[in-house]
Amino acid sequence: MALHVIVGAGPVGTATAKVLAERGEQVRVVTRSGSGPEHANIERVATDATDADRLSALAEGAAALYNCASPAYHQWFADWPPLAAALLTAAERSGAVLTVANNLYGYGPVTGPIGPDTPLAATHPKLKLRADMYRDALARHQAGRIRMTEVRASDYIEANSILSYLLAKPLDNGKRAYVPAPLNVKHSWTAIADVARLLALVSGDERAWGQAWLVPTTAPLTVRELSDRYVAARGLKPAKLTQLPYAVLWGAGLFDKMSKELRATRYQFAKPFVLDSTLTEKTFGLAPTPIDDVLRTIPASAA
Repeated sequence: MALHVIVGAGPVGTATAKVLAERGEQVRVVTRSGSGPEHANIERVATDATDADRLSALAEGAAALYNCASPAYHQWFADWPPLAAALLTAAERSGAVLTVANNLYGYGPVTGPIGPDTPLAATHPKLKLRADMYRDALARHQAGRIRMTEVRASDYIEANSILSYLLAKPLDNGKRAYVPAPLNVKHSWTAIADVARLLALVSGDERAWGQAWLVPTTAPLTVRELSDRYVAARGLKPAKLTQLPYAVLWGAGLFDKMSKELRATRYQFAKPFVLDSTLTEKTFGLAPTPIDDVLRTIPASAA
């Protein structure tokens, strides 16, 4: 039984902790509040993970140290740098494999499917931040100071996405959903369960170290297709959608911090934004969870 230290108890951190605990590993979940899933193999620790000394002590003897943190979008420039620095320090001092959960922001706008050779070309400061974090960790890996790997997912199906924020509640209640993005553009959607499964795997597989891996992800769907699959999988009334103009999102950003931040990523829905996870699937013998299975397990939204 090896020790695995997870920073963050959001959807990805929680799912990863459960995967590891269920396979018999000792899991330590680190958050400011001491939150996290309950399991006989999971220890929950309340601490500030930006404290490099404390995090290093918590990671001592660990096989892997996971970055599953999720600072609020509007606080990234304040929250990510000290946390990223502490994680690098803790990984170097402890020898734990730094295993990072990331998204696709670092690629910026693309003209084709995102694959293993797609460069991290984002120039917008918000998008470039996560790419720079990867480059910093990779540089330490190449210098022999740490061992690291990263997994990258597209928008989650179950949480923190258009589906969870804008579609699920009205569709669950037979109402019209209003979406500030095009409805008929192909987009990749990744299951959180597949993110967790890949994180738990690559942390202990030397083939994965020193590079990033795209999480196994099903064939892309438009927002309209995703909505139709959602209602069909759950036996709901047909989906009714209305696309809102960009001006609505822009205006909402004047009053809502999250809406303001989403302006920077609208490009992901204006044109096809798809992920090709073939290499990951072939390398590790994985397949994405069927999307209808994921959609059926999402808890119903309250009216």
